Amino acid sequence: MEWVQQLINGISLGSIYALIALGYTMVYGIIKLINFAHGDVFMVGSFIGFYAITAFGLGFIPALLLSMVACAAFGVLIERIAYKRLRNATRIAALITAIGVSLLIEYGVIYVRGAQPEAYPAVFSNKTFDFFGAQISSQSLLILCTSVVLMIILQFIVHRTKIGKAMRAVSHDIDAARLMGINVDRTISATFAIGSALAGAAGVIFGIYYTKIEPLMGVIPGLKAFIAAVLGGIGIIPGAMVGGLVLGVAETIVSALGFSLWRDAAAFIILILILIFKPSGIFGKNSREKV
Repeated sequence: MEWVQQLINGISLGSIYALIALGYTMVYGIIKLINFAHGDVFMVGSFIGFYAITAFGLGFIPALLLSMVACAAFGVLIERIAYKRLRNATRIAALITAIGVSLLIEYGVIYVRGAQPEAYPAVFSNKTFDFFGAQISSQSLLILCTSVVLMIILQFIVHRTKIGKAMRAVSHDIDAARLMGINVDRTISATFAIGSALAGAAGVIFGIYYTKIEPLMGVIPGLKAFIAAVLGGIGIIPGAMVGGLVLGVAETIVSALGFSLWRDAAAFIILILILIFKPSGIFGKNSREKV
């Protein structure tokens, strides 16, 4: 029964990775940019949720929504200031800019509030439920349910709304979409807003689950979410979801087997293996690129 418990914990952790990975994969699918500042948007969302709960006395859902809205605006601001002028630049220029934005956010937060960590307050009692002999915490269930709801909403937006259709059109062919009258700039901004909102939600969930947050907390989860996006197939939304869940379960299994020191390394071992044996990812298809 311990394995059932570990599986639930792995799925809960994986759902956090999946929420962050969705931002990576959406932005890459639209403008072929790896936004390495995305993990720091996740960190900012976690702090916004923390101050919403401690300073304003908000509950979990209002704090989550506030963090999502603030991170959506922050994501659009990053895109307009840092990335918009680089759409026709070389890939390496955009990549270096993304790393620079990441460092700017991290040390900007340290400058404003200091580097000391904070402890997330308990927003609800962490009860446990008996599930076929396994003790499942209410926090794990809450994280899982919240993540699933957000992913369902995202799928609805992408496949059933006007902006979702515009996003799919721009990701398929940006020039053809522009000729069809689609506002490409607004579509790209919407993509950054949705991806950043999901990262903000992941930040609040992460804070409640792990309790400790600090300004450099976005580095490792951000890298792991990027690995999850590559694992599922970068640019493919269902792939990011599946990749996050697979990575979370794999990490939990490694810890359960007594190799907790190798937990972070497991993600990078998975990345190396996927790049060797299936570079396009689980859902990706091999395509020839003209040089």
